[in-house]
Amino acid sequence: MPIYEYRCSSCGFQKEFIQKMSDAPLTACPECKQETFAKMLSAAGFQLKGSGWYQTDFKNAKPKEEPKPAPACGSGGCGGCPV
Repeated sequence: MPIYEYRCSSCGFQKEFIQKMSDAPLTACPECKQETFAKMLSAAGFQLKGSGWYQTDFKNAKPKEEPKPAPACGSGGCGGCPV
């Protein structure tokens, strides 16, 4: 369920509420009881639930290959050094 942030324009009380998208917006301030409580425009909020992420959650991801080290100079493999 989404988290909505509300603020009262009369007393300045501010609080977040978890509501269904189909729920009617709150209008009465729980602090001063005025009908000046309104939703604020804020960043999207989300909650992570559960015990965490597991390696098996991303089992389709291929491991990255490590770059091979350059050949040592003097071995003739670098092409720029006289042997």
